[in-house]
Amino acid sequence: MSLFAKLQQRQAEGRPIRIGLIGAGKFGSMYLAQIPRTPGVHLVGIADLSPDGARANLARVGWDLQRTQAASLDAAIKDGSTHIGEDWRALVTHPAIDVIVECTGHPIAAVDHCLEAFAHGKHVVNVTVEADAFCGPLLALKAQQAGVVYSLAFGDQPALICDLVDWARTCGFPVVAAGRGHKWLPHFNQSTPDTVWGNYGLTPEQAARGGLNPKMFNSFLDGSKPSIESSAVSNATGLGVPSNGLLYPPASVEDIPFVTRPISEGGVLERKGMVEVISSLEANGRKIPYDIRMGVWVTVEAETDYIKNCFEEYNAHTDPSGRYFTLYKRWHLIGLEVGMSVASVALRGEPTGVATGWNADVVATAKRDLQPGEMLDGEGGYTVWGKLLPAATSRKLGGVPLGLAHDIKLIRPVRQGQSLSWADVAIDTSTRAYQLRREMEAHFAAPLARAA
Repeated sequence: MSLFAKLQQRQAEGRPIRIGLIGAGKFGSMYLAQIPRTPGVHLVGIADLSPDGARANLARVGWDLQRTQAASLDAAIKDGSTHIGEDWRALVTHPAIDVIVECTGHPIAAVDHCLEAFAHGKHVVNVTVEADAFCGPLLALKAQQAGVVYSLAFGDQPALICDLVDWARTCGFPVVAAGRGHKWLPHFNQSTPDTVWGNYGLTPEQAARGGLNPKMFNSFLDGSKPSIESSAVSNATGLGVPSNGLLYPPASVEDIPFVTRPISEGGVLERKGMVEVISSLEANGRKIPYDIRMGVWVTVEAETDYIKNCFEEYNAHTDPSGRYFTLYKRWHLIGLEVGMSVASVALRGEPTGVATGWNADVVATAKRDLQPGEMLDGEGGYTVWGKLLPAATSRKLGGVPLGLAHDIKLIRPVRQGQSLSWADVAIDTSTRAYQLRREMEAHFAAPLARAA
């Protein structure tokens, strides 16, 4: 039975999936816009540090605010309405809620939310991929041990890439490469919230109209978000990562199978079976026609002449050898697609992407020369960007994951372009996020030592 048919059945039976949403910002608002149009789901409660802001976003996306006046979660369950408040713990501990959608974008808080949800028997759809990038493999293990499902969020590019990889492997194709698109030039890794809109391609007025956060969007532009998302994909699929960071080869959609081949065959890959990000700009800044900037892709290989001939017979666009073919989605719809994850997790017990090992890491890397006493401001800020590295390389370096490089003090000078180590910073070791990261490092130490 399809997910939609299952949702309709739950609606007819009066047994909707009961959802708790933590964080009602831009991504959360996009999901909120779809909930009234989806059968078989009931948003019981929203926890947000600004309840008034959450209500404003609900009004923006077209909710009837009369349905958001429930005085408590129990009252919301009773009459089918939605409770709005600040207490996320009330959501994750309420026995009637089935799925928590973590949508804060705050990686340290997200770890707390996920762990508490697991402890109270809740499935989690984690939109905050920044948390997954630095401790997702152990979050997945903790969820498994608790008997619940932990999942990446469909609509965000990592889950869509995982879906394409699963399609390829299920059909019997070896995956040569997979990834997403991005608008990239090398100097973008020095971008700050002050320069983001011009480089990103939006006016300040457009950004203000959409309620867009310059620090968040700068994390897209400066390479941090592509690294974070590529790390999540690598850890979920087992695909490798480049030895010294993403390469961002420029290519049109048609050229993806040309560039996502091994170096020995004219492409850019160190080997087959890797993640990569395709740039929508040539090195000189020229925009590439028919780009994959907002999309996702997977390149597969025809291992036999028969399969290669099938590619030709069905007019599949391949590289010159006829053996490498790329399937793609040119767009992703962010929070508008999260309902796929909620339904899959609740109705099939299946994640839409989940870490299965620790293969990749995103290490905080200096945007400029930094001096002792400076405070790191994390993803999308003024001080560091995230560099994708093999997990074994990060472990050997003692790399500081970008997700923990928020509001911590530098204690040693760091040069522009240098990746930071634990010895460079003074960090609060009392947070669950830090402790989970260290636990993950210890858990995977032996396999990573062998990989190195």
